[in-house]
Amino acid sequence: MEVNSSDLGIWHTVVPTSMGTLTLVRDAQAMRGLYYPHHWYLPKQSAFGPRSDDGFDDVIRQLGEYLDGQRRDFDLSLDPRGDSMQRQVWTQVQEIAYGETITYGDLARHLGDGVTPQQVGAAVGRNPLCILIPCHRVLGRDGQLTGYAGGIDRKRRLLQLEHDQGAKMAGTARLALVPPPDALARAAQDVVGTPGRELVIT
Repeated sequence: MEVNSSDLGIWHTVVPTSMGTLTLVRDAQAMRGLYYPHHWYLPKQSAFGPRSDDGFDDVIRQLGEYLDGQRRDFDLSLDPRGDSMQRQVWTQVQEIAYGETITYGDLARHLGDGVTPQQVGAAVGRNPLCILIPCHRVLGRDGQLTGYAGGIDRKRRLLQLEHDQGAKMAGTARLALVPPPDALARAAQDVVGTPGRELVIT
């Protein structure tokens, strides 16, 4: 018998983003789903519960910050529903750092117990909380952009976003180590006592 999701306190909203209009699903305790348009394995609409915008302000804000390159990690309660294998895979996927990637094969080897890359791929494809559980960071052999529930183009864009922001942060860190020109000039004057004389740093 199909369970009426509204009886379980589940509800949803939709939000426009740079990745398309996303459907967000939650219950009173945690986020339960994030789905793209034409999402793989999209549940029936009835599984989303009634439409209500209540309780989504935080996730919408954090998603916006992430997609704008202003956030690296999410601070949200998540409750993805799946079987034991799926939950193991999703837990490991959550450990992949921003800007980093792993292959299905490496993830399978990390899980051990005879888990195959195909099993990992199947679980990743069923991830109900895309972006929040960053399955876009899982790649095929040799870094190939294999299937993604939201489509390969979105996977590429998410990886590019994280790559670009990581590069910017690395550049900012390098610049922070270099004193501004006026500071070097002041240091030179203090050391040699003669304005305009260059300080040689070795």
